[in-house]
Amino acid sequence: MISKLDFVGIPSQDAERSRTFYVDTLGLRADDHGRFEVWAGETCFGIWEPERQGMPFSPQKNAHPALHVDDVPAARAELEARGVEFVGEILDTGVCHMALFTDPDGNDLMLHHRYAPYT
Repeated sequence: MISKLDFVGIPSQDAERSRTFYVDTLGLRADDHGRFEVWAGETCFGIWEPERQGMPFSPQKNAHPALHVDDVPAARAELEARGVEFVGEILDTGVCHMALFTDPDGNDLMLHHRYAPYT
């Protein structure tokens, strides 16, 4: 019945600020047809303002979209140079590296790289 994930909703209090962060800071691809849609590979992030729909704003917590990078320490250093603040040290789970951070609205995100082969 369900064949794919169409998009991940990113709640924001300022959609333009969020778009700037996702495109200019993180380097995600802007969509040619939707100003507030940005792409990480084949996954669309749809930026929206809940308060414009009559709903209270609340950042997404504890469901970190895992943004794939080839080298977590290098990507973290590059983003820190762009002003991104990370939470704690790089985590090594025994199969992957992760570095946790938030966007300007407090939505949880992570840099991720799986180094162990799938078996």
